[in-house]
Amino acid sequence: MSTTTPHPVIAFAGAHRIASGQLALVALKAKELIDRNDSAAILIFDDVTSEQVEIDFRGSAEQVLQRLSATEAGAATAEITTDNQQTARGPGRPKLGVIGREVTLLPRHWEWLNQQSGGASVALRKLVEEAKRRSEVRDQMRRAQESAYRFMSAMAGNQVNFEEATRAFFAGDQPRFEELSETWQIDIRDHARTLAARAFTAAE
Repeated sequence: MSTTTPHPVIAFAGAHRIASGQLALVALKAKELIDRNDSAAILIFDDVTSEQVEIDFRGSAEQVLQRLSATEAGAATAEITTDNQQTARGPGRPKLGVIGREVTLLPRHWEWLNQQSGGASVALRKLVEEAKRRSEVRDQMRRAQESAYRFMSAMAGNQVNFEEATRAFFAGDQPRFEELSETWQIDIRDHARTLAARAFTAAE
């Protein structure tokens, strides 16, 4: 659960979608509903990861937005500080964003690396890039599956056929998943299908 996100978000009041888009605009929509009904159960999800986004709705709409802005500014400052710490170079440190790290390998690994064209560093970079390319599609599918399941667990856990639908989802059976989720409450069903479609597309 987070208090800020760079992605669009989607908000639900119970089983009904009330808004989607940028966090500040969605927060205002949710605030309007809470001001009319302070018992409204609002859940806001990151539209990419489906992590729940926590917002403090106390006070006026202006105060809610001020707290959001302050949180986002703090997150941005922390990110810049981290980047600066990572890219700070001491005497003799390579340029062009290269960051020194310690790598522990067996002697036979170092021997093989040193025999490669360009030496150990070039060979390691090539190996990492190749592994990254091979795993990119698999990682994309895994992230999409995690996002869809995270949302479904939070919002559809009590829906009819939830267990069977999730099994079909992880089996990559889109027609079966859509059939089993057909009776779910409409807004939950539609968003779950949107998220699931990303995983099915990545799998293809």
